[in-house]
Amino acid sequence: VQLQASGGGLVQAGGSLRLSCTTSEPSFSWYGLGWFRQAPGKEREVVATINWWSGDRTYYTDSVKGRFTISRDNAKNTVYLQMNNLKPGDTAVYYCAARKMSTGDYYTHRSDFDVWGQGTQVTVSS
Repeated sequence: VQLQASGGGLVQAGGSLRLSCTTSEPSFSWYGLGWFRQAPGKEREVVATINWWSGDRTYYTDSVKGRFTISRDNAKNTVYLQMNNLKPGDTAVYYCAARKMSTGDYYTHRSDFDVWGQGTQVTVSS
């Protein structure tokens, strides 16, 4: 399984970006999915996750609640992260991740995911 992330860039505080992560895997609908981020000198942390199929269950870390939205489009084999009202503290490399052996629940730990994309840089200037 390969994941390809895109959509990062440089944006001013208060701006928006939408990250995308796509794969050619036909079993995409069965995967739990997530976005993580890693700032310089810090551990990789969970940002948002979504469960399989309909994506009716989502998880957000406290610092992004109300600003970020994770969603999935199974017809396009793509998971999105819409990021609004960005802050300098959101600056990091963002990674998408997939859990192949999934259930209807969402996952919140880095160790829950077994496939990772290459990362896309998000930089928010003040």
